[in-house]
Order: sequence, then C-alpha cells, then structure tokens
Amino acid sequence: MAEKILLEVITPDRLVVREEVDMVIATGLDGEFGVLPNHAPMLCLLQTGEARFKKDGKIEYMAITGGIAEVFENKMTILADAAELAREIDVKRAMRARERALKRLRQREKIDVARAEAALRRAMVRLKVAQRAGLIESVPSETISD
Repeated sequence: MAEKILLEVITPDRLVVREEVDMVIATGLDGEFGVLPNHAPMLCLLQTGEARFKKDGKIEYMAITGGIAEVFENKMTILADAAELAREIDVKRAMRARERALKRLRQREKIDVARAEAALRRAMVRLKVAQRAGLIESVPSETISD
C-alpha cells in the first residue's frame, strides 16, 4: 500500500479537512508548492489562493484565505484564516462579493483600497476553485474597467 500524508485544514471556526491523502498542493507566498509522503519538515506562510489534494485518484479543491502550513512526519497542518472546500462555495455569494469589491475599487478616493483588493482576491479564488471543481463554466475577469 502506498504511503499517505495526513492533511488537516483548520480555521478558527472549524476543522475543514482531516484525511489521509496522496499529495497536497497549496499556495505559499512564493507560489505553489507540493507535498508528498516523506516530505522534509517545513513551515510556510500561505497567501490567499487555491489548494488541492489528491486522494484515491480524485482531486479535491479548496479556497484558502491566508494562514500557515506545517509539514512534519507525514502530516500537513494548514491553519487558515478561512478555508472552503469547492463543494461548499456559494458561487452566487462569491459573484456578489466580486461585484461589490470592483464597485468599491472604482471609487478609490472613498474607500480602503487594500481592504477592497483583498475582498476581490478572496472572491476570485473562490470562483476559480468553483470553476476547477466544475461548479461554474468560467470565471469573470477581475478588471476594474468602467
């Protein structure tokens, strides 16, 4: 039997995932990285982005909103600010969040730009994950055109 890695994804509100998986890919500050069984110990800051794991030949997708990842002795723990499996994403809500963020960014002088940009990134990651999981056909462009 092939070796596995125990994946735990934990947010302040709940345990999102606790499963033995074949591999994990997450988004660190320097880009995507992969973790397989027997990976060297590491600690990594995560940015808002997509994560995915493979179990029994099937890939599951997640949206992760920042946090840290620790890999140690065939266990990967992700402590995330927020995390959602693709099947948990409310696509309509993510689309509304995207539209609100774009509307705010068009009014730059009246808002906290960094906060609006972060909201846009979170919405776009959720939509991208939903698309990868086949929940929506395409992700709208995130441009701020008038």
